Amino acid sequence: MACLLLGAPAQAHHVADLGQLKPTVFNGVLSGLAHPVLGPDHLLFLLALSLVGLQRRLRWALGLLVIGLLGSGAGLLWPGLPGAEVLVACTLVLEALVLLRRLPLGLLLPAMALHGYVLSGPVFGWTSMPVAAYAAGLLISQGGLLILALVLLRPLASRLSPATLRWVALALAGCGASWAVAAVAG
Repeated sequence: MACLLLGAPAQAHHVADLGQLKPTVFNGVLSGLAHPVLGPDHLLFLLALSLVGLQRRLRWALGLLVIGLLGSGAGLLWPGLPGAEVLVACTLVLEALVLLRRLPLGLLLPAMALHGYVLSGPVFGWTSMPVAAYAAGLLISQGGLLILALVLLRPLASRLSPATLRWVALALAGCGASWAVAAVAG
């Protein structure tokens, strides 16, 4: 419901966008650290991934990080995928269906790659050091969020009733659908 009230489409979210930062190593790391947190679509996706994969703890998180970084690398090599932000919003709907066990877990791997792709898109500087610094910050941020969510959500998830799980999935799908519509309309 909160997603519907916000009404803002999923967009690129960088610290660099907040104040014309110069492409330095420090600013690259800072932007990489903050990007998944400033983007509600990315943050929600990462947190819900940990909910889906609670029984797969370390191996699950490491695999997702590798897939996300491969997606980021693809984004640096081939930027400009049309409709990428709409697709990112749709990954929340996909994730909800996986959470409800309507779709296989493996479909989240290309979704993670897509998030990595989009996270690489607005990298500033395009010199090797800021891009590498951004990637390092992004790796730390995504990894930290995944590990933190796995540790914090595990006790909570074990107590979720099937009805509550359905409501969580419905909210996730609602956010994704509303952001996708807003991105198409906007």
